[in-house]
Amino acid sequence: MALKQKDFIDVEFTGKVKDGEVFDSNIKKELEKMNSNIPAKPFVFCLGEGMFLKGIEDFLVGKEIGKYKIELTPEKAFGPRDSKLIQLIPMKVFREQKTQPIPGAVFDFDGKPAKVLTVSGGRVIADFNNPLAGKDLVYDLTVKRKIEDINEKIKALIDFFFRQELKFKIEDKKIILELDKALVEYAKLFQDKFKEVLGLELEIKEIDNPSKKSQ
Repeated sequence: MALKQKDFIDVEFTGKVKDGEVFDSNIKKELEKMNSNIPAKPFVFCLGEGMFLKGIEDFLVGKEIGKYKIELTPEKAFGPRDSKLIQLIPMKVFREQKTQPIPGAVFDFDGKPAKVLTVSGGRVIADFNNPLAGKDLVYDLTVKRKIEDINEKIKALIDFFFRQELKFKIEDKKIILELDKALVEYAKLFQDKFKEVLGLELEIKEIDNPSKKSQ
């Protein structure tokens, strides 16, 4: 049966720069090659909801479960390089943070990572482009299965939005999600998305010591 928008699927993938190195994967042997400390684990996402690269999601709609090689131009991946994102940063910004800029180092500027290109006197040139911007990419991807279990779908959305496991239960067509007070307002941002994707209301239950084990 062909995959369609809002289907949840479980995939294995390896992404690499065309004719170049691997930059992302959820397969153990590929992560080992990258010397990555990220654990290999299944990746479950909902098609058409921006949980993976749009170019990949668009490609998979209408396809069957199986293996695919997907080639993406910059426009369908991380976008073209933008010269406007190469900016001059005064040296005093680094001095105030008691850091020393060196070419190749990556710093965070108000939540935006930038790579230092050159350092000369009181001038630092930094590149705010995504490191993969302007590059053709190739993904080797296997769609292992389509997800039907509602609990697995909920876990996938929780992992995507919160990057952690959280305790929840389904009751009266509602998802009751247990959250620490610090996350309550953040979680409210996704109530409409849970309703849109799963057809279930998201009810937030504030607790003092949330368990990080989903059911």
